[in-house]
Amino acid sequence: MSSQRDSHSELPLDPDTDDIEVVPRPLHLRPAAVGLVALGGAIGTGVRLVVSAAIPVEWGIPFGILVINVTGAFVLGLLLEVLVRRGDDTGVRRGIRLFVGTGVLGGYTTYSTFAVGAEGLLHTDLTASLVYGAVTVVVGGAASILGIAAGAAIMRRARA
Repeated sequence: MSSQRDSHSELPLDPDTDDIEVVPRPLHLRPAAVGLVALGGAIGTGVRLVVSAAIPVEWGIPFGILVINVTGAFVLGLLLEVLVRRGDDTGVRRGIRLFVGTGVLGGYTTYSTFAVGAEGLLHTDLTASLVYGAVTVVVGGAASILGIAAGAAIMRRARA
């Protein structure tokens, strides 16, 4: 056997290790974040089922879906305004946003069911379909603006 030493054994395996910047995994690849959204989505979907069953379809118009989408838009606007005024989207705030905003409210609101309802009305009453669609979008947008305003007012009062 030779008594020579390998001159490379003292070199680092990767000479660029000092330059590596640790980048956190994106949220959609973190099991805890996905779990928060999934749990919230299951809850929101259950609440939507109860609310839509409690508010009957009248004249072929799914009023329950209208109420769900408008109230969901309001609450989402309020929630996000309060969270953004409280600080960065990290820690508990991020968890609340994922669970309540993306999960619960994402499962609760249903623009796909709204679209199916509007499409169904097209076959029986074109005017009702157009009015239902316009009212849902316009009132939903207004509700989100009102939610943002309510969130801002709540935060102003909390800081006063």
